[in-house]
Amino acid sequence: MSKIDSSLFSTKEMAPEWEHTPCPQCGAALELRHGKHGAFLGCATYPACDYLRPLKVVEPDQDIEKVLEGSECPLCQHPLALKKGRFGLFIGCTHYPECHHIADINDQGDAEPSCPLCKKGLLVARTSRYGKRFYACNHYPQCRFISNDKPVAETCPDCGFAILVERKGQLHCPKKGCGYRKLPFVETL
Repeated sequence: MSKIDSSLFSTKEMAPEWEHTPCPQCGAALELRHGKHGAFLGCATYPACDYLRPLKVVEPDQDIEKVLEGSECPLCQHPLALKKGRFGLFIGCTHYPECHHIADINDQGDAEPSCPLCKKGLLVARTSRYGKRFYACNHYPQCRFISNDKPVAETCPDCGFAILVERKGQLHCPKKGCGYRKLPFVETL
């Protein structure tokens, strides 16, 4: 019978480089920890020492999916790119972090109707953290008008409310108590 090589089962040779690295703040050992954004290294004496370090280094251009040729950032004139972020895809400047211009990928360039509540702001499309689309006043938090349906800059003929909303192919008045509904125009031959 042959003798088993003890170096095969040695864990010290296979240990990651951070296992033998002391904490730069207090000198204690570093431990592998897990959080909502993934694994990281943290000091073993936490909460006395709050040192932490991410395991993977994030490259600044790592979130770029595709550079949009022929596009130009309105703030710094660098090209725009399709990027992947925490809440999905968006359009952003390739010169980030010097330029913070971003645009929603779902914007069609439609004219934004004015807010019917404060009459100062515009209703802009936003995306919730769950990926749902909604429309809100851009003067938030002073104005808290919100609509789940797409607003249309058309006044309600029944109650005079400043906007109508598009729901299931029809225009409805969003004001409570008003039941105005406008059927879509169908051309007959």
